[in-house]
Amino acid sequence: MIGSAALIDALEKNIGTILLGKRDPVRLALVALLAGGHVLIEDAPGVGKTVLAKALARSLDCPFRRLQFTPDLLPSDILGSSVYMPNKGDFEFRPGPIFTSVLLADEINRTTPRTQSALLEAMSEGQVSVDGQTHRLPEPFFVIATQNPFEFEGTYPLPENQLDRFTICMEVGYPSREAEKQALTLHRQGEPVDQLPAVVSAQQLQELQRQVRDIKVADAINDYLMDLVEATRRHDQLSLGLSTRGALTLYRAIQAQAFIEGRNYVTPDDVKKMVPCVVAHRVLCRGAVRLGQRTRARAILDSILQKTRVPG
Repeated sequence: MIGSAALIDALEKNIGTILLGKRDPVRLALVALLAGGHVLIEDAPGVGKTVLAKALARSLDCPFRRLQFTPDLLPSDILGSSVYMPNKGDFEFRPGPIFTSVLLADEINRTTPRTQSALLEAMSEGQVSVDGQTHRLPEPFFVIATQNPFEFEGTYPLPENQLDRFTICMEVGYPSREAEKQALTLHRQGEPVDQLPAVVSAQQLQELQRQVRDIKVADAINDYLMDLVEATRRHDQLSLGLSTRGALTLYRAIQAQAFIEGRNYVTPDDVKKMVPCVVAHRVLCRGAVRLGQRTRARAILDSILQKTRVPG
């Protein structure tokens, strides 16, 4: 059987052939995946948000669906609906595109809050409820969502309870000059992500996710994590600190980060690395407009990290 390190390396290299020079965003996406969570990629248009999402999805030998979110999209367009079957004299449930292992929710902030909320139960509990009936989603289930934070025309900002369902919120950023130059040649014959082979099966992915749960977290690290959580709740510039669910998500993320680094234990550096991308979209700054919210939150979290005692 292929080892865990080899599988993670294969995923990184496979995605890296398409998204050139972006090792950190790729690793953050893998943290969310291995932690059993979901990822929100928030950046300017054209920098590779959808490419990263598609490359990750195609690297997994799992069912994959892409859903373009638009203002006229309805919850039933995502979840599915019950259709009356005259030959049976009864209603039959027809599953929607959410019944897949990897769902790319492209431009998620372009649809209405009512439709956005259709994802809440699915992302939290791996199931959907339609017409009083509960339907389990396939395992694994992973949502990769994208949005453009600089566009306001025809968009509906994600509410806090929706943001809280994402393990990681991150940016891709502009590539280096050399990486962008290579991309020009890479895309000369078409879209290379469409020919990307799968390198990890659904069974292997589930085994990796199980192994992440076994990563050891020392009691001193738990105390360090709780000190950071309580600091966000006491900070005078934050009107909303990290919730219990947010703390649990951070715990899973630091386990996945250590696992990707090839360790079976968590270090304080794992916590420091995960705090900005796991916590910043979960806290609210006092008096901050939405556009500058995330930047200011990260600055506050950085000051909290500097002031909080690190365990030896």
